[in-house]
Amino acid sequence: MKFNLIPLSLFLAVFIAAGLNSCKDIIEPSLKDRSITPEAPANGYNSANYNVNFWWDEVDDALKYRLQVVSPKFDSVGTLVLDTVVKTNKFTINLNPGEYQWRVRAENGSSQTVYSTPKSFRILYSSIKQQQVKLGSPGNGLLTNQAGVAFQWGDVYGATKYHLQIDTNSFSDENTLVYNQVIPGQQFNFSFPKDQTYQWRVRAENDTAQALWSTISQITYDHTPPPKVVLSLPAKGQTVNSPVTLQWNSALTAAKYKLYVFKADSVTAYNATFPVLLSNTSYVFTPTSNPGGTIYWKVSGIDAAGNEGPTSDIRSFVLQ
Repeated sequence: MKFNLIPLSLFLAVFIAAGLNSCKDIIEPSLKDRSITPEAPANGYNSANYNVNFWWDEVDDALKYRLQVVSPKFDSVGTLVLDTVVKTNKFTINLNPGEYQWRVRAENGSSQTVYSTPKSFRILYSSIKQQQVKLGSPGNGLLTNQAGVAFQWGDVYGATKYHLQIDTNSFSDENTLVYNQVIPGQQFNFSFPKDQTYQWRVRAENDTAQALWSTISQITYDHTPPPKVVLSLPAKGQTVNSPVTLQWNSALTAAKYKLYVFKADSVTAYNATFPVLLSNTSYVFTPTSNPGGTIYWKVSGIDAAGNEGPTSDIRSFVLQ
């Protein structure tokens, strides 16, 4: 029989590479000697758009980035405009007309790069007609079971009021909007009338001009819980061997299930594990003490919005 021998050098290379990967998983790489490259706005950039998009190159092993903006310069700071941590390599903010500098650094849990070389830019005075509100919260795509929500957005230089519109049909007919009012501030508390997906947008205004509409953001309100769960196996009062697989039918709209297991008195949790959240419709139950006797259990469904439906009928089985 012929054997193919692996060269020792190749074996060592594979072993060392695997070891390095394992070490990297355990020991966080240092960012101390790395650099970060800012891209936009470029040094000397002038814009009549108050909406400024900051962008920089990503750094390997970075978990977040700290962005700072001052006016007019870092060596003669008059105002700290922004000092924030973001998870991506982009950030947008509305700024007033003026002179600014910005810089950024990459960070992880134990180290950071030095700040990038500051870049200067200028925001020029311009008509409000060219500007656009930056929406704040709630974030686009939010799913919630809370009827009340606070819509928030950023300010626009020169605006004295803001026009808020809320719709369920992407603003195709402004005569049938859910909400359509001008308000003085940058926040509005609203209560959803029913379960539905809503869109919202904001426009800055003053007495002589109107800005552009913001981008459209979407939020879904769902406060309807899943239906009652129906248990499947084991059958009521059935005698079973350990471990036993508890099974139930899927409930419409349920994204996960809460399983309750009780001792023989039907009210005391079997142990600290229960209730347990599950993403499927079965669970292998293994007794941890007193393996014999009667066990009670029930299940409820929980949808993606966090609504918990009614629990199933409680059922017992007997472990032999």
